[in-house]
Amino acid sequence: MNKRRGLLPQWLIAAVFVAVCGYLFVSLIHYQVSIGSKQQELLSVQNQLSTQLTENAELSNTLDQGEAAIIERYAREQGYAKPNERVFVDISGK
Repeated sequence: MNKRRGLLPQWLIAAVFVAVCGYLFVSLIHYQVSIGSKQQELLSVQNQLSTQLTENAELSNTLDQGEAAIIERYAREQGYAKPNERVFVDISGK
């Protein structure tokens, strides 16, 4: 009596299954790395946003104080100081 076998041999079905599982595993790893990279990029952009919002608030406050405050801020940015005032410079680079 002839046993009727399926259309594909068992080893071919197993090989295809292993190949599909391998592809899914590699894709999962690739997407996890991509997600981690995008999360780091998001944190960096959020930090930049926070810094920019702080700077905007400081500039807005200076504008609200009037022309004298604007001139003083510009002078300080250029390295000037008031008479008998000590200016400390952070040389650590942080």
